[in-house]
Amino acid sequence: MSVGAFTLATAPLLPWTAIALLAAVCALVLGFGLLRRAPGLVWRAIAFAILLAALVNPSVVEEQRSPQPDIAIVVVDESPSQRIGDRQRATETALASLKDRLARERDLDLRVIRAGKPQPGAGDDGTRLFNALDRAMSEVPRQRLAGVVMITDGQVHDVPSGDANALREAVGAPLHVLLSGQPYEGDRRLVVDQAPSFGLVGKQLKLTIRVEDLPMGSPKEQEGSSTSQARLTWRKDGGTPHPVMVPVDRDVPLPVAIDHGGPNVIELEVAPGAQELTLDNNRSVVVVNGVRDRLRVLLVSGEPHAGERVWRNILKSDPSVDLVHFTILRPPEKQDGTPIRELSLIAFPIRELFDVKLDEFDLIIFDRYSRRGVIPQAYLEKKASRPGSPIWVAGTRSRRGSPGRAQRAANRHGGAGSARSRRGSITARH
Repeated sequence: MSVGAFTLATAPLLPWTAIALLAAVCALVLGFGLLRRAPGLVWRAIAFAILLAALVNPSVVEEQRSPQPDIAIVVVDESPSQRIGDRQRATETALASLKDRLARERDLDLRVIRAGKPQPGAGDDGTRLFNALDRAMSEVPRQRLAGVVMITDGQVHDVPSGDANALREAVGAPLHVLLSGQPYEGDRRLVVDQAPSFGLVGKQLKLTIRVEDLPMGSPKEQEGSSTSQARLTWRKDGGTPHPVMVPVDRDVPLPVAIDHGGPNVIELEVAPGAQELTLDNNRSVVVVNGVRDRLRVLLVSGEPHAGERVWRNILKSDPSVDLVHFTILRPPEKQDGTPIRELSLIAFPIRELFDVKLDEFDLIIFDRYSRRGVIPQAYLEKKASRPGSPIWVAGTRSRRGSPGRAQRAANRHGGAGSARSRRGSITARH
């Protein structure tokens, strides 16, 4: 429906100040003529009025006004919690009934916004309905916003902070909420409150967990059916399950041993409660990366060569590596007549390295080492027989050109690598 209206608009040819000064001059001229009783004073007044009206440049504007309908926004919650029970069916039923009721209003437009559905690749930051409402209201003039209706289960994580006045100022229109589900619904869920992303190998890591029992039944039923403890089962890397009893609605530290480097997958599951909406929130998975505090490496070079610098640069470039490097400069079979007391060399500490301090090294590298009887066979077999302590053999050969016995002994125990003696080729397995 259009409504006609007339208004008077002006488009002055000169600034209003200049027109006002000109009108004052005209008034003085007419006043002087009136005092002198000059003839034709009326015609002069008419001429001045026509001149001033022409400068003001008035015009009559006819307006055709069409009233715009108000806009109502309906925000539908599509978060995963809406798929519990018959909440999704109840939500769609309420939306259809609301559309049918508001369609009878001729001066009202309805806009339906669906929000809360998780997007692929996006993080889980909760149900954010007010962000979607802000985007929808940015396209609607506030004068035309009639009201907002939210159809949700009540779990909304971006409600404006503050009291009801802050919420009213943020929305700027009446806000109505239709809750899906049934009253006094109960559910148990497992919450991992604190989970470090990494832990030191050989140390215990503490996870902070909490088992929550949401209100179940009427307030009187809650007092008589409260559960003080719940059964929690956890396992690491798919291993043996470990059941423990934990108090409900309390933060509980859970110690877990990190026994290897790399990802440690910890599975947590709590036993179902007296009433459950879903069992999906009774389980949780935590991935902790195991890192070593310091990696102690022993590098034994059988002879001086330019590749020693490469080994040292590689190992010393990592701040988490403690390197102990020994180079055999004078093998026992070398006899050049030089007296021992005149040699400025130190004896190779065989017993200290391969017996007393053997367990302190995480990795031993033999670089161009030949079996000359410097390191006894018993020490090599002792190191190779211990699990978790790998030996890399790089370019080693025996004195006669065949692979050394130490390498064969290490291979039998699965703790050493093997390599051909071709220059520059290094292959290892452990």
